Amino acid sequence: MPDPAADDSSKNSGPMRLRDALQKARIEAADRSGVVIDLRDAEVARLEILNDALDPLFAEIPANVDLFDRGISRGDTPRLWIDSVAHVAMGRDKRIYRFVQDTRFGRTLLAESHDVPVMVDAITDYIARRMIEREQALVVPSSVAAPPPPVVVKKRGGFWTFVLGFFAGLVALFAFALIASLRNF
Repeated sequence: MPDPAADDSSKNSGPMRLRDALQKARIEAADRSGVVIDLRDAEVARLEILNDALDPLFAEIPANVDLFDRGISRGDTPRLWIDSVAHVAMGRDKRIYRFVQDTRFGRTLLAESHDVPVMVDAITDYIARRMIEREQALVVPSSVAAPPPPVVVKKRGGFWTFVLGFFAGLVALFAFALIASLRNF
């Protein structure tokens, strides 16, 4: 009768079975995805630190200014949105903040730094510029504010216009009939 212990040792010393290889590959993939998840969590944590540092700035914005909608999106690339066109994302090394604005000509880098206070200053400048742009858009220049003087149109009597048109039509019809009768000769 064969020895079961000898069979186990021959399996261990022989080639690895597919099931064992799959299990090993799954463990390696889980370790890699765990690292990716840890990096993403670190990105979100750094963006939350910046978001908390921006609280005093956003508290100063008047309530009637609705340009800014701050929030963190947790997608494949976590971002701290300042408004609909500007956001902060982490750089390639996951330690540097990149403040960018989307324009019609592409994405523009507004600021880049490892330091939260530097980023807060850059975002403060951006918000101030946007608020000034908003004020200028809402102010109507004095040349546009005064409506142009109304154009006075003199109305002619509707009856006399009708009579003039009627007689012009009769003359044209008579001329047409005269020319047509002369062609027949």
